[in-house]
Amino acid sequence: MKSFNEVDVKSLNFNVFSLFDDRWLLLTAGQFSNKAFNTMTISWGSMGIMWNRPFAQVVVRPTRFTFQFMNRFDYFTLCAFPEAYRPALSLLGTKSGRDGDKIAEAGLTPFPLPEEKSVAFEEADLIVVCKKIYQDDFHPENFLDPAIEDNYAQNDYHRIYFGEVVRVLKKKNRSFTPFDFAQGRPSTTLREREYGC
Repeated sequence: MKSFNEVDVKSLNFNVFSLFDDRWLLLTAGQFSNKAFNTMTISWGSMGIMWNRPFAQVVVRPTRFTFQFMNRFDYFTLCAFPEAYRPALSLLGTKSGRDGDKIAEAGLTPFPLPEEKSVAFEEADLIVVCKKIYQDDFHPENFLDPAIEDNYAQNDYHRIYFGEVVRVLKKKNRSFTPFDFAQGRPSTTLREREYGC
């Protein structure tokens, strides 16, 4: 925590489309103290205002190991990283936490956030702490564009989670941060259905 400053969510200045689609994020849920947590790389989601609250919205398939932690715990975090950590994010998106300590293999350092039962990473540039306020499952009969169904060959429809943003932490003394995303950066697109954990 000593290497981060808390900032007002309304001070954030980045392109949310680039943040998710180009940069990717680590979604983490669980409790640090007993190592009951997992993380997965995501490229689908959104941020904004709902019910007069700042929110982050994420989706997780029921087949993902992270799914059980999202359901058991009240908080989750989203972490953004410098481009140098792209290989780590790729690894964390292709290996399952069921199969071993993929976080150690990726070379990341998890740490507990003091007031919430949530976990973040020391190497992150940006940490968004969220408290769940709504969840629901996608229902295919509600898809208005039939092409959406192409993402669900296994009928593993996502559960959607809205989390109220309760804290935002920005890395101290980092020359490049996610706040530069307003200009966007080219990168490989993460194919969500091919990744997960």
